[in-house]
Amino acid sequence: MRHETWEETAPIRQITCRHTDAKKYKVTGCLTPGKTYDLQNETEEFYFVKDDTGVVGGFYKTYFE
Repeated sequence: MRHETWEETAPIRQITCRHTDAKKYKVTGCLTPGKTYDLQNETEEFYFVKDDTGVVGGFYKTYFE
């Protein structure tokens, strides 16, 4: 299972956070606009990145470029 090795594997690529204006969830403590993050996995709706807390989390693609 890929999610068990996210911490040890190399990132797929890097993506930049565009904004943190969330309607439903608070993401200002986890993402910083303009900062580049390592992309660990991607689905149709989410990017899984190592966020500002140091943990891999899933975020909607709308937050990133």
